[in-house]
Amino acid sequence: MADTYTQIYIHVIFTVQGRQNLISKQYKDELYKYITGIIQSKKQKVIVIGGMPDHIHILIGIKPDIALSDLVRDVKSNSSKFINEKRWVIGKFSWQEGFGAFSYSQSQLDSVASYIKNQEKHHSKKTFREEYLELLKKFDVEYNPKYIFDWIDDQT
Repeated sequence: MADTYTQIYIHVIFTVQGRQNLISKQYKDELYKYITGIIQSKKQKVIVIGGMPDHIHILIGIKPDIALSDLVRDVKSNSSKFINEKRWVIGKFSWQEGFGAFSYSQSQLDSVASYIKNQEKHHSKKTFREEYLELLKKFDVEYNPKYIFDWIDDQT
């Protein structure tokens, strides 16, 4: 896209099907590298990736030549296949339908990146449900509680 200059940063969040704690510490770095490779293969930039055993946060620098929903669909489908081929979980691994996406300015990147890197510390004080609903409210996103991620007893 000649003569097209953009600065678009998106914080994407998605969860394991049923909010199960299936992303083990043993494999998370390899999973994050794999997801980074998927995003880079689509000519997009991962600023930071992090999460917990039941969900992932990715801060992406995205170009306007790809639909965010297509990118997230490819990340989720390819990483599910990767996890299943590696047999990292008993049974079949999948991500829950849907995702959250929130835009940030360049001046906010350091604080968002720090937030993503420090998920374990953050979740020692706040559940994922609390975190996610706060983001929806902060960004004034209308939502139907019926279609928010399936919640199990929130521990993270």
